[in-house]
Amino acid sequence: MEFFATAAFGLEGMVKKELFRLGLEGRCETGGVRFSATPAQAFSANLWLRTADRVLLIVGEEKVQSFEELFQLVLSLPWEKYLPRDARFPVSGKCARSQLMSVRDCQAITKKAIVERMKRHYKIQWFEETGAEYQIDVSLHGDMARLTLDTSGAALNKRGYRTWNGEAPIRETLAAALVMLSPFRNDIPLWDPCCGTGTLLIEAAYLRANRAPGLTRNFACERWPLFPKKEMDVIREEANDRFDPSRIGAIGGSDLSPDALALCKKHLKQAGIGGKVTVMQKDLRDLQLEMASPLFLLNPPYGERLSDRKECESLYRHIRKLYDRHPGCQMGVITAHTGFERCFGKRADQKRRLYNGRLECEFIQYQK
Repeated sequence: MEFFATAAFGLEGMVKKELFRLGLEGRCETGGVRFSATPAQAFSANLWLRTADRVLLIVGEEKVQSFEELFQLVLSLPWEKYLPRDARFPVSGKCARSQLMSVRDCQAITKKAIVERMKRHYKIQWFEETGAEYQIDVSLHGDMARLTLDTSGAALNKRGYRTWNGEAPIRETLAAALVMLSPFRNDIPLWDPCCGTGTLLIEAAYLRANRAPGLTRNFACERWPLFPKKEMDVIREEANDRFDPSRIGAIGGSDLSPDALALCKKHLKQAGIGGKVTVMQKDLRDLQLEMASPLFLLNPPYGERLSDRKECESLYRHIRKLYDRHPGCQMGVITAHTGFERCFGKRADQKRRLYNGRLECEFIQYQK
């Protein structure tokens, strides 16, 4: 079957590499990676992908230029192959640069065509929709319509450990991407001096401990008859056996806010790694680590409001002092502030454009 792993702009290549490590060949497209897989392999992708947002099963795609063409396309697809008679199938939609710009009309037409197809197959006039949910998405981009089923359910960044948010949370998938883009290796100590509620720390610990990010959550496809339950149970059990918290090693963080640190400790506990990661209350202006050649990885405030800008720029200068106080250290900073390098006083050794939500950012790296 054909699947599409969606990803934030700039992370498509990382998702492709993750799929390759799972034994799956992918092709990057705008907004994600297309790949062929069995249902069991698609479940494994849901379980293991760190930087993808969702895994969608592609039911069909074709160019359409009118609502009638859309209706006929949806009607022609074998929905009975995927949807049992009691299936709950809400329809979501999005349109970009398409002649059919009414998302609501596209959703209604798609639902109507699926119902018509199901009526013909199951020989009934009314569907109670009391069974498992099959979230359907109709996506139109440049007059190309794609119909998909969402195998993930909740987005893949919902790992299950973060039930409270701090002032400026970073999405788990982006945090994992930052760790993977950095020089982070098994023998390199990592420290986040603006750790907040702990997302970067947890994603680093998960990567080092070989912990599947979706290990303790469920996916929509697990309730679908099309997906092999016994095989999925084996895949999840194998992932559980591979998780080794003893490998986490030197990972820690600090923050000035006691409230953020309280949430951080709760998240670490809920992530199953309580006591494995060091956290403490400390102003980064005073931070001095004893660990040799650490990797600093941080998501500092961006100063989006004009009133906060000067304070943030002062903080960036202190981040440079932190860097200078630790000979041999490396540093990775994600920021939306275009003047970060000027405030830091040094050009980046590497830069990469990423998005934190809708904010265009740069991941700036310094190496010694």
